Amino acid sequence: MSRIPRSGPRVNRGKPNPHACFNHQKKEPPLCTELIKLARKSGQLNLSGRGMIEVPDMVWNINNPTEDERKAMTVSLDQGDGDHWWDQSDFTKLYLSSNQISSIPDEIGNLRSLTVLELQDNMLVTLPNGIGELLQLSKLNISHNKIEKLPDAFFQLKELRLILGQHNLLEELSDDIGNLSMLEQVDLSHNKLTSLPATIGFLSRLTRLNLSHNSLAAVPPDIGSMNALQILDLSWNRLKSLPEQLGTLCHMEQLFLQQNELRALPSFSGCPKLKELHAGNNQITELPIDVLETLLSLKTLDLKNNKIKVLLPDITMIQGLERLDLTNNDLATLPYTLGTMTHIHCLGVEGNPLRAIRKDILKRGTVHLLKWLQERLSENPENAKRRTPSGSDGSDLVESIERFSLKATHALDLSKQSLKDVPEEIFKLAAECDVKQIELSKNNFTSLPKGLELMCPTMSELSVGFNRISEVPAYLGCATHLTFLDLRNNLLAGLPKELRMLSCIREVNLSFNRLSKLPDVIRSWATLEILFLSDNHIDEVDMEILPQLKQLAVLDLRNNNISQVPPELGNMRQLRNLQLEGNPFRNPRPAILSKGTSALLEFLRDRIPR
Repeated sequence: MSRIPRSGPRVNRGKPNPHACFNHQKKEPPLCTELIKLARKSGQLNLSGRGMIEVPDMVWNINNPTEDERKAMTVSLDQGDGDHWWDQSDFTKLYLSSNQISSIPDEIGNLRSLTVLELQDNMLVTLPNGIGELLQLSKLNISHNKIEKLPDAFFQLKELRLILGQHNLLEELSDDIGNLSMLEQVDLSHNKLTSLPATIGFLSRLTRLNLSHNSLAAVPPDIGSMNALQILDLSWNRLKSLPEQLGTLCHMEQLFLQQNELRALPSFSGCPKLKELHAGNNQITELPIDVLETLLSLKTLDLKNNKIKVLLPDITMIQGLERLDLTNNDLATLPYTLGTMTHIHCLGVEGNPLRAIRKDILKRGTVHLLKWLQERLSENPENAKRRTPSGSDGSDLVESIERFSLKATHALDLSKQSLKDVPEEIFKLAAECDVKQIELSKNNFTSLPKGLELMCPTMSELSVGFNRISEVPAYLGCATHLTFLDLRNNLLAGLPKELRMLSCIREVNLSFNRLSKLPDVIRSWATLEILFLSDNHIDEVDMEILPQLKQLAVLDLRNNNISQVPPELGNMRQLRNLQLEGNPFRNPRPAILSKGTSALLEFLRDRIPR
């Protein structure tokens, strides 16, 4: 039997290409069926590095079955196998980085469960208004695009913890940035920002802020309200001065100011934890004693490429300094007392007109230079005498430095010393020096030291966590300026009623204690914003107490004995972070808890009897 010839030319199909649906093309590429199924099961979709110029429409409706899928549902039900729509996970993570996408449609707002969105390394010039519907979004990466302005809807994302927006074309920030009060990390480096709104001070939970490589001419004084800030990068801008309030950031550890036009540094009297200060490539002419005396915790001081002419002998007040870079300044000499700073392992003085020190000494490095300076000091009795403030044997030196340290930092840190008590004299000295922060954690206290009562008039922060304290003394109620109280990991079963006088308290940590119920005194803390009560024995969410806390934004009740969650808790709409995991209640289910605070509160409100 003869073959019947095929009509038309023969088609050469070649080898199959599994990535064909993502090749460069003008029209949007289709999504592979298996990729969609996997995304629905895992709750995440990774389309990074696919060469796409636009996102397939299917992505914005990924949890909605297509017409073909709906038709197949009956068959699937009858067969009892295959992929079922009821097995889908909430779609929480979308990765679209390293493509050529120039726009995102408003339909992105359909993905209301999204918590992570990565759009970096594309060609975006703006963000859609629909992004404001992503109320669960906590991490957003839009770096390496061409975005010039953030839409108003962007500032509705009140669950955001992380914003990576470096390498864009942003020229300004809206005043509404202050609405994003849950932010913890922000990177807006390599943009075109010329100013910052005062409302940036409302970001009181921010720990890291990178604004380097912009065109900032000033920093608003409100930056002093960002109490949680630990790392601040303002390098490569046009700053000529800094606000005094910058020196009140009590948790700041690293500050980068290099490549600006600064002529002086502010006092850092309110920065007891500052470890690194980078201020190279500015126009600083001096390092006065009123600045030196506020840098006592510093480990690294970078002042290279400035115009400093004199380094005061008082530099030795920074006892723990390890790196000091004075390269390319105008120093003609170095103080001999520098030789006593035994912790320094890197001292940069190249490029200075140091005529009094031979070049061969300078070329030998830090160890030999410090030894040479120390030898010159011992040869000069006058310098040695100045080095000891009182007493020929220097017996008062430690006491002198300690008093000076307390006065400069306004902080007393006695943590991790296995203490069972603290002499009253220590607190008397601290009170005289106007100390405001007391750190007594990780010791062996069974009760708070009696002398601590002397600190009540001025104390603003108290940490006594990780001890064996079973009772809080009534006198602590007199600490009316207290804003932060850490009592975690102790043996507390309750709190005294006298603590109702804490009229300024904002954050309290009572985790890992022996509380069986919410302490009644809590209802009096109208200013309270953050309350940690995890890992206790609490068996009830007391709705006679909690509604009194109108400012409460963070409530942690994890790992307790709560058997029922009252629906009325959903009316506390000001809550931005509610943690209830690890309790024996059946509702809300873990799936609801995993959706985040807003969804949880909405779930509870829907169950309030009407």
